Amino acid sequence: MSEAIELRIAQRGVIVIPKSLREAYDLRPGVRMTLLDLGGTFVLSRQISQVDAVADRLAESLSERGESLEGMLRQLREERERYEP
Repeated sequence: MSEAIELRIAQRGVIVIPKSLREAYDLRPGVRMTLLDLGGTFVLSRQISQVDAVADRLAESLSERGESLEGMLRQLREERERYEP
């Protein structure tokens, strides 16, 4: 389903998901959702995002070895450049 649906924020920040979508995706009271803020564009997902947890574990692991995420990404770019035509 790919359509734009206008929503209105109610008291206390409540957003109501239209009944047709709740039924189509079996969204019942108590279902956990993840809201991602992509710089002002919001993505609401039924699955709980694991990205933050994985990123935190990666950053901790790199820090323990005296490395940084930036350094790892730089090394990946350098390796990729070696194999790209």
